[in-house]
Amino acid sequence: MSGQAVKHTVLALSVLVVSMALAPARAAELTVSAAASLSNAFKEIAAAYEKQHGGDKVQFNFAASDALLQQIAKGAPVDVFASADQETMDKAEGMKLLAAGSRTNFASNTLVLIKPADSKYGVGALRDLAQAGVQRIAIGNPASVPAGRYARQAMEQAGLWNGVLNKLIYATSVRQSLDYVARGEVDAGFVYATDAALFKDKVQLVATVPTATPVTYPIAVVASSTQAQAARQFSAFVQSAAAQTILARYGFGRP
Repeated sequence: MSGQAVKHTVLALSVLVVSMALAPARAAELTVSAAASLSNAFKEIAAAYEKQHGGDKVQFNFAASDALLQQIAKGAPVDVFASADQETMDKAEGMKLLAAGSRTNFASNTLVLIKPADSKYGVGALRDLAQAGVQRIAIGNPASVPAGRYARQAMEQAGLWNGVLNKLIYATSVRQSLDYVARGEVDAGFVYATDAALFKDKVQLVATVPTATPVTYPIAVVASSTQAQAARQFSAFVQSAAAQTILARYGFGRP
């Protein structure tokens, strides 16, 4: 190769290197698996995140926390996991599904008992679920839905669980419990305060239900994520003042 040809080759390579260095970072497409109760707030948070991180896209998979964990364990391509309880995230951590040091709490909630807005039953407290007139009670399946586990613990503490077992209508998520009550298909149901606030015209708040453990939401980066940096950025954004303001607007508290 002549000296001139070598110069041209070196110049071309230099231009290529500089072009690569100046090229914008590739936009990330994140998949976030989040508890059903986070649906409305997280959609708004994602829109705010995308504005700050031009080109990045966030897509969601909303469902009961346990179902999401099972999907991740089976290899579903997920970058960020946000559950509605610590127990589910503990399981994920025990299965080595989380990126080390990425787990943190970002929100809190309250369990409540609700009934249809036009209910004719005098349900005004947890103990009233034992009334003969109350025939159907919506509850997230305790085997897979955190809200259901919280509700079961509360009823066990109140000495009601065995007496209402034949009245329980199991839901696959807390949002399904909300729908059952809002449509008047059950006499009462257990949801989070944030869920009840969405349907103020269709449900009545009966009582705040004390829980043995606080209802707190953890978030973590999934170990198998192919967008680890962006996943950590999204997780950090959820904890930012901007995202916390959005969460507060939907009724969530700080952890």
